[in-house]
Amino acid sequence: MAGSEKQAKKKSGWLWPLGLMATGVAGAAVVLLRGCWHGKMSWPVRSQDYSYQVCLGCGIKRLFDEKTFQAYGPYSYDLNRLIAQASSRQKAVPIAPPPAERRTAS
Repeated sequence: MAGSEKQAKKKSGWLWPLGLMATGVAGAAVVLLRGCWHGKMSWPVRSQDYSYQVCLGCGIKRLFDEKTFQAYGPYSYDLNRLIAQASSRQKAVPIAPPPAERRTAS
């Protein structure tokens, strides 16, 4: 029986790395299926009169508003596309003309 006990210990020791490998493969599959959650973003970077952040995990970019210190708009790997979308949105929003009559404060 001593020989069979040694074989049982060998098998259990041999299967242990396979459990880690299976866990690693399952973890990789989850990352592939859900993608990056963009949890770690870089500090804002300025280019072409726009600020943006880059995800440190996958490299995707998102525009950043320096006044409110918040990211806004969609994510994209192409910075030029983000800038074009932002500039088209700014042009589409009409600026209200100033009021025609002026009232005194008193």
